[in-house]
Amino acid sequence: MGLLVGGIPFGYLLGRSILKDDIRNHGSGNIGATNVGRVLGWKWGGLVLFLDAMKGLLPTWGAAWYAVNHQPESLHWHLPVATGICAILGHMYPVYLKLRGGKGVATALGVVLILAPKAVGIAFLVFAVIAGTTRIVALASMAAAITFGCVQLWLMGDAAYSKDQMSLTLFAIAIPLLIIWRHRSNIARMIKGETSPAAKTSTSDDASAS
Repeated sequence: MGLLVGGIPFGYLLGRSILKDDIRNHGSGNIGATNVGRVLGWKWGGLVLFLDAMKGLLPTWGAAWYAVNHQPESLHWHLPVATGICAILGHMYPVYLKLRGGKGVATALGVVLILAPKAVGIAFLVFAVIAGTTRIVALASMAAAITFGCVQLWLMGDAAYSKDQMSLTLFAIAIPLLIIWRHRSNIARMIKGETSPAAKTSTSDDASAS
């Protein structure tokens, strides 16, 4: 369920509805909120950002509710974590668009608001500071992802090694690394000093694909 919901390409659907064309034929050629905002205006980009976050949040919340009410306490984390991971992967590799998706930051945000809300605040602060000072949202997104993982592991303490919460531990390690991997083209451009103005002014997953 998480994979199918996470794969819903809201940016693509909105582009089809308003542009009467494939949003990938415009701007940076991606379906994410950044490109939608650039091409259609930021109110539409904001809508896509919200919807992309919700497709991570709602399935994870539903899985968490089910786990708490229908599974032993020792299994409470595993189902929502698995669902959240599937939603993020669904956004990154949507089955509806031949696996051509975005970076997963917005959908991951929705997931972690359910799984680990305490770590989100610090990660968001890091994002805001770096985005505000460098104007490179891709860099801010990667820094926020790393911060989230580190803070979450610190908050978990010794529980990070317990069998009951091992799935959340793996999530806190794997998802930031996956987000960085999805930003590898941005990393290459930053190393070469080729970061574009669009990349510096975007407000979603990243400048080239969100």
